[in-house]
Amino acid sequence: MTLTPKIKPNSKIFIVSAPSGCGKTTLCKKLLKDKLKLYQSVSATTRPRRKGERNGADYFFMSAEEFIRMIDTKELLEYEENFGFLYGTPKKLIEELLQKGKNVLLSIDVKGAMNVRKNYPQNSVLIFVMPPSMDELKKRLETRKADTAKSILSRLKIAKQEIAERDKYDYVVVNDSISAAYKAMKDIIVLETESTSPSNPKNSGMVLRRH
Repeated sequence: MTLTPKIKPNSKIFIVSAPSGCGKTTLCKKLLKDKLKLYQSVSATTRPRRKGERNGADYFFMSAEEFIRMIDTKELLEYEENFGFLYGTPKKLIEELLQKGKNVLLSIDVKGAMNVRKNYPQNSVLIFVMPPSMDELKKRLETRKADTAKSILSRLKIAKQEIAERDKYDYVVVNDSISAAYKAMKDIIVLETESTSPSNPKNSGMVLRRH
């Protein structure tokens, strides 16, 4: 009989959520490059690959048929449809990392974050990244020139819904500048992985808390 290894109680899943345009991808990439011993969980998606993205590094890009097969075979921890495309978190890699006592960085939407916490309540640390204002978010979405005017309005509407869920997160970080938001998130990770008595990191200009 083969026994499934148990998940180590000290391993953490750092789940980062943010409205589109809040710098979540940039922040996560910076955290992964730092010496924080974080392992990336790569999501699967049916959306087309953007310029500069790498399959297996940024996402696992696949067809809708392949994605549905993963749903049917219960290979996904969670999945959602956003803007007409499917996104999901493959279960196998996360399970293997947690069983080895590793810390995982996971970038997913609000509903997905709640599903992961439901599955790993003792290991999950939820971080919500939000813009300093909706006007600033609109400006950022327009500046990146990746969306139509209609798409931007849709993203802003969804952003308001996501921001309304921020109190469900352990920490909230206001991304007024990438460098300050990055420092705040790094401090959170260090605190959660090195301390047994969580308290608020000191980061001026950032909204941080631990429930």
